[in-house]
Parts: sequence; structure tokens; C-alpha cells
Amino acid sequence: MELDETLIAQQQVVRLQALLEASRLIHSTIALDSVLTIVLQIVVRELELTGAFFKHAAHSYGDIPEELDPDLLVTFPLHDKSGDVFDELVVVLPPDRTLTLDELDFLESLAIQAAVAIENAHFHQRTVAWQRLESDMENARLVQRSLLPQEMPAIPGYALALRSVTCYAVGGDLLDIVPTKAGPIHLLVADVAGKGLASALVTTSFRSAFRAMVNSDVPLLEIATRMNLLHYGEGEQSRRRYVTAFFIELDPATHTMQIVNAGHNPAFLIHPPTAEDSTPKITKIGASGTPVGLIPFSTYQVETHALPVGSRLLVYTDGLTEVFRGEEEFGETRLLDSFCACDSVHSEGVLDSIWSTLNQFSDGQEQSDDMTALVLLRQPNPNVSMEASI
Repeated sequence: MELDETLIAQQQVVRLQALLEASRLIHSTIALDSVLTIVLQIVVRELELTGAFFKHAAHSYGDIPEELDPDLLVTFPLHDKSGDVFDELVVVLPPDRTLTLDELDFLESLAIQAAVAIENAHFHQRTVAWQRLESDMENARLVQRSLLPQEMPAIPGYALALRSVTCYAVGGDLLDIVPTKAGPIHLLVADVAGKGLASALVTTSFRSAFRAMVNSDVPLLEIATRMNLLHYGEGEQSRRRYVTAFFIELDPATHTMQIVNAGHNPAFLIHPPTAEDSTPKITKIGASGTPVGLIPFSTYQVETHALPVGSRLLVYTDGLTEVFRGEEEFGETRLLDSFCACDSVHSEGVLDSIWSTLNQFSDGQEQSDDMTALVLLRQPNPNVSMEASI
């Protein structure tokens, strides 16, 4: 009797040691494939079984018959931390073989260890994937920032400042400046519907098409019309990512600008007081057609505006007017008041003032849209050229 008890105790110790060694092996790696393979190898080799496999993980080891005999299968559920079954460990017994209580205890304990190790491996996979995504997004952010104007052409008598702040790593706002050999400067402020990576991809193709048309000397109105047809023709996903766009052709020789507003926010143009009128003239330049890519045959109109000395232009995306403080929106009126109130002769100073007003209004509340703005000033000194803030 004592001999039997001693033998049983020795067997239990051996089984416990085997379980500890199995646990050590299972947790020795964080790679999911390795964890699954180690678990199955331990099951088959330790208990001398025909084979074993995971029901959902598509991993097996040993001899797995094409037609499984239910009488030779024993299943052990794998539970996650919340207690839900996420997979099953299935062992295939040799014919005329049953599992002892010790073997069942061993496999049940092994299934618990396997579940923990597999969950950890899944978590590691998600962490690595997330880190890779973060790296990709950071690279995408750098690429998108590199597509913003990096060098400003000198335009005597004018100062220009640009600023673009995305709410995510990449955004759907677009700024571009394209000088031409003939003299005029093309400016673009655009906003792709939506935010994030999908909208950022659209800005890249939109910018390329815009630059190609400008460099081909396509007239401003035709640029807007062609861009609309091109964007609409790219398919359903592009139509969902329609673009509000403000096209400008600035002619510094005649101090005039042509404008096409395709579904964009109204720009603010302030003309200085004159001898006949002592108050500045404020013009809102509204949209003459629908956003680019929304409908196939939208018609647009070109407006021409003179830029006498002291003229000030603000073009922006709706992220500026849609800054919130609680449920209260900053709005178009406050933005115009902020623009009018700033008397800085430096275009970058104007943007600093507007951004300061926005920050004070929001009281640090996190915003949910990209914010982009362009300020153009006609200076009295013809030697003053562009400023830039990106």
C-alpha cells in the first residue's frame, strides 16, 4: 500500500515537473507561431498521443487523420481573461487509448498556460502592428509636410503667410503655390471631405493634377472645370472625398487677382480706405459652384479683384470657423472680426493674431478638424517680398 502511494506521489512529482517545464517552454517566446507549435509538440510528445491541433488557429502537430473519429478526440477550451472561449485545443488519441485523470489534469493545466501565452502573443502582435502603423503614419506626415511649399518665390510688394495644422498625423487640407514663367502666381487652398489618411491621399493626387494644369498654362476657370471632371471620374470613393477649393491667380504686374471659389468657405478681402470713403471695404468672396468632384458638370465663375496698396486677403478652411468652446462655435463672424482687428503689416503676424484668438476662444479644448489659412498683404514698399509660415 505504501509502495503504491509512493509511486503515485512520484508520478505526480514527475507530472508537475513536466508541467513546469512545459510552462517554461510555452512562455519562452512571444511569437505566436512558436507558441502554438510548442504547445502542440508538448502535448503529443509528453503524452505519446497521435496528434493535436487548434480548432481555429490552423496549427497542428503529429498525425491528424483526414476523417476524425469523434471517439478519439478530446477537447480543451482556451479561455481569455474575460472567461470567453477563443479557441480549443483538440488532442487525437491512439486507438483503444483513454486519458488518465493525471493526464487530463496535465492537459487542462497546459490549456490554461497555453491560453495565457497565446493571448500575450496576440497582444504582442497587435503592439508590433500598432508601432508599425505609427511609424508609417509619421512617415506619411513627413511626406505630406514636404509637399507644402518649401521655397517662396519673391514677389516685390507682397507678403504672404501660410499655416496648416492637422488634427491627426496627416490631414485633408491642402496649400500650394505655383509660380509661372509668364509672371502670375497660382495659389490654392483646398479641403478634402473627411480627415485622416484617406483624405491625405486625395490631397496628393489633387495637388499633382493642379500643378500639371498650371504648368500647362491652362486658364484658371478651365483648371477648376477640368479638376472637377477629373476628380468625379475617379470613381465613387473620390466622389465621397469631394474637395472644396479656392483657386487664385495673382498677377503682381497689374496688382490684380483672379479667383474661382469651388464650394469653399468665403474668403475675406479688405480694401483700404479711400479719399471718398474713410472706412475699409470688406468683401466676402463666396462660392460660384459646387465642390470639386461632387457633380460631373458643375459650372464656375471667375472673379477679378484689384489689390491696391494696403489690401488684405484671408483664405481659410472650415477648421478655423469650427473651433469649439464647449458647444459654442467660433464661427465666421468672429474670424472676420479677428482679421479686421489685426493691424500687423506682416502677414505672419496676422496669422499669429488669428491663432492666438482661436486658442483663447477654445480655452485649450482639443479640436477635431484641420486648420489651414493663407494671408496675402499688398505692401506699400515694393521691396517687401513673401513671408512664409508652414
